[in-house]
Amino acid sequence: MTFTTRPTLRGTFGMVSSTHWLASQSAMRILELGGNAFDAAACAGFVLHVVEPHLNGPGGEVPAIVATADDPTPRVLAGQGVAPAGATIEHYRSLGLSLVPGSGPLAATVPGAVDAWLLLLRDHGTLPLRTVLEPAIDYARNGHPVVARVGDTVETVRELFTEHWPTSAALWLANGRPPAPNELVKNPAYADTLERLVTSGEEAGTDLVAQIERARLAWREGFVAEAVDEFSKLPHRDSSGEDHAGLITGADMAAFTATWEDAATLDWHGHTVAKTGPWGQGPALLQSLAVLAELGDPSDLDLTSADAVHTTVEVMKLSYADREAWYGDGADVPLKTLLSPTYAAARAALVGPDASLELRPGMPDGRKPLLPTMTTGDVTVDATVGEPTVAPDGGTRGDTCHVDVVDRWGNVISATPSGGWLQSSPVIPSLGFPLGSRAQMFWLEEGLASSLAPGKRPRTTLTPTLVLRDGVPVLACGSPGGDQQDQWQLLFLLRHLAGGQELQVAIDAPAWHTTGFPSSFYPRATEPGGLVLETRLGTAVRDELIRRGHVVTESDAWSLGRLCAVGREPDGVLSAGANPRGMQGYAVGR
Repeated sequence: MTFTTRPTLRGTFGMVSSTHWLASQSAMRILELGGNAFDAAACAGFVLHVVEPHLNGPGGEVPAIVATADDPTPRVLAGQGVAPAGATIEHYRSLGLSLVPGSGPLAATVPGAVDAWLLLLRDHGTLPLRTVLEPAIDYARNGHPVVARVGDTVETVRELFTEHWPTSAALWLANGRPPAPNELVKNPAYADTLERLVTSGEEAGTDLVAQIERARLAWREGFVAEAVDEFSKLPHRDSSGEDHAGLITGADMAAFTATWEDAATLDWHGHTVAKTGPWGQGPALLQSLAVLAELGDPSDLDLTSADAVHTTVEVMKLSYADREAWYGDGADVPLKTLLSPTYAAARAALVGPDASLELRPGMPDGRKPLLPTMTTGDVTVDATVGEPTVAPDGGTRGDTCHVDVVDRWGNVISATPSGGWLQSSPVIPSLGFPLGSRAQMFWLEEGLASSLAPGKRPRTTLTPTLVLRDGVPVLACGSPGGDQQDQWQLLFLLRHLAGGQELQVAIDAPAWHTTGFPSSFYPRATEPGGLVLETRLGTAVRDELIRRGHVVTESDAWSLGRLCAVGREPDGVLSAGANPRGMQGYAVGR
């Protein structure tokens, strides 16, 4: 009998899965009020800013993939902010930096999340902005019982806050200590920010589109932009160990808007899998699926065996090597070739019986790959950088959230909010939130696909997923976890789409990932042959992988992955599952 921690939820009205129960239930409330999946997802997104401030915030970003009941063609909502106009390689080099810092004002791109959520509501929402934002405003103003990890995170940066980021200390160390588990925590400044956006919108009248456009203007050119411009000029300590001023200006805020884009897709095992374009890492998942298809029937993979762990890891190494060489915003990415059967077959031929310790990008269309200078070995980092959901020691540094929604009409969305977490940058006191740190994913080397340039998006790790069957959306899923997001989603899709496992069973199953490529996070380290396993895979599997040359690190039994998923069958039956790891993610629905 297959083990599962909880049942896969089923119903016909609506389903929500997110990384925090308050966001899930707030989104469900919107569905009950007659809103659609997009109203509900936006509501959850703003609630996540409040209840998971260590994992995302308004100063961060959100990519999403949507399909509507009227048009099932998957579309990408691109809410990833760009590098400011002053963010040149020369500027960072003039400060003596070889990498963009992992925290502080210099690490910030233009905030993209709020404008993206508002664009989603403008084009696909049905409810007034006040209704959608009411739960987030209430939790920020009147408080919510905070999860333990928020206080744990604040504790790791207590000294930084007290000595260098006093505005953050004023919010998160208000009682002279981090918030205790389940303590009622308030953020009145952010409540005021949201209320001002709502009232600004209402000044435009009763038309929903006009309301949202007015709120977007208040964000991009009004009081929010003015506060960001003023605060960004102030030098603050960052992960380089020095104090630097930021680069974002009011003009940068005014120039940025979220956009709609075509999805990158792959037909695989009777399904079409949709991801963001190669300005994000999403196509690496598509490449991995394509290569696995060349190695045999994916439904034949025994994902409890050392052989399957080895195979998936070696395939992912190849895909992520291509990510390093070819992916980037505005780069000439040969995506059609990278996803072609011919290229996949050539890559599959590189998967041998032993672990590879090399970074092996391919040569699509005969082009020679160019890779960054890589850092290997032990690297010391401070508590403001990294990914908490993948640290075997249980670290509590910045990461990500996720939300999926499907409604009774067949509207579906997968969204991965992140960045702007409480430890990324000092809090802007009049707004109640910090800027993000996504610029750390640029390289300060010329000529790379993801080299820094003004107005360019960093090659983000945020990677929602939408799956269609016969042209109809059947699944939305995603996970926090930085570079591991698509690795964990690969295992989930193999189990669910190819193996036929229910959503919750596939989410609960043991996970693993490789670290054998340059990290997207400061200080961009590489661990050749690195393989992280949940201990539930067992000692026999571990020992065989070590014998094959993998550099194995064992992680806790329930520590890797924070997957969310919702599904829809042709008969209208809806389903949902959520990750039990971390005791925080929940699915709701009926």
